[in-house]
Amino acid sequence: MTTQNFNINQLVRDNVKKLKPYSSARDEYVSDGSEMVFLDANENPFENGVNRYPDPQQRSLKEVIADQKGIQPENILLGNGSDEVLDLIFRAFCEPKVDNIITLPPTYGMYKVLSEINIVNEREVLLTLDFQPDVDAILNTIDKHTKIIFLCSPNNPTGNSFQKEKIEKLLQAFHGLVIIDEAYIDFSEAPSWTNQLTSYPNLMITQTLSKAYGLAGIRLGLCIASEEIIRILNKIKPPYNVNELTQKRALQRILDQSSVQSEVKDILKERDKLNAFLKELSFVEQVYQSDANFILAKVDDANKRYDQLLAKGIVIRNRTTQPLCKNTLRFTVGTSEENKKLMNTLTILNSEL
Repeated sequence: MTTQNFNINQLVRDNVKKLKPYSSARDEYVSDGSEMVFLDANENPFENGVNRYPDPQQRSLKEVIADQKGIQPENILLGNGSDEVLDLIFRAFCEPKVDNIITLPPTYGMYKVLSEINIVNEREVLLTLDFQPDVDAILNTIDKHTKIIFLCSPNNPTGNSFQKEKIEKLLQAFHGLVIIDEAYIDFSEAPSWTNQLTSYPNLMITQTLSKAYGLAGIRLGLCIASEEIIRILNKIKPPYNVNELTQKRALQRILDQSSVQSEVKDILKERDKLNAFLKELSFVEQVYQSDANFILAKVDDANKRYDQLLAKGIVIRNRTTQPLCKNTLRFTVGTSEENKKLMNTLTILNSEL
């Protein structure tokens, strides 16, 4: 099968095809803003701002997101963080104990966790030494039960973006779904794959408001895909999976693009400073190029350096247990003051050698 004759219905689980989705009170009656007496959802009638159920389709929020991204609201599914979105994808398309997915370690750990939760076999194909997808190895790993390939680009924990031609080859050659996790896309110069939706019907993109938008605490994730794919996911999502407070806070933030872009600009400036600084430390062996809001660096002894920083009140991430990441530390880019403290501490550690 090629993307030219791609048929999403051949990938959907049979029980999902047959499923009649739950219809909530707010699905059956959609308010047009008129003054109405709502006696349909067994809600507490005393107004306090959150006594009513939220819009199950988050229409106002989706309209703004769609307008900003140049897509249609029907191309968007919103979830309780990207993790719920990813879990819904497993449940819609992967038959437990039958199907498999492909991941490319080192990468985001939840793909593996979700595969285990949903009893779906995970096949790992390591990235190349320069942290790029090994396309030939991936295609050789695929069989008739392979439903999904997960690509995290920019990748976590390596920070780099995957080469466009490698992703295009996978999209063209694979008959299943290719999911590009763009959690860090706002920090990259590479364009989002959302502008390729019409070219590749098997393309799915996940994004989040947790990183560049600074809304990790409200838990809002996005899935961007064809209308047909989004319709399938909507069948199985919980009716009120995005609460009213999250919807309101997200809408407020995404309408304030000037603040978001200003913060991203500051983070990128600090990332460049930290990148240059790390390269000058004698115990740092390599600093990897980053398109994200963090930097991965290879050091002489990751466990030792992690403990030293922790003792100084600085928490980073030790990634030495991950494939291809022996003796690496991941530094999230903080504020100017936080980064000054980090660099001052690292300077002291460097002088002790």
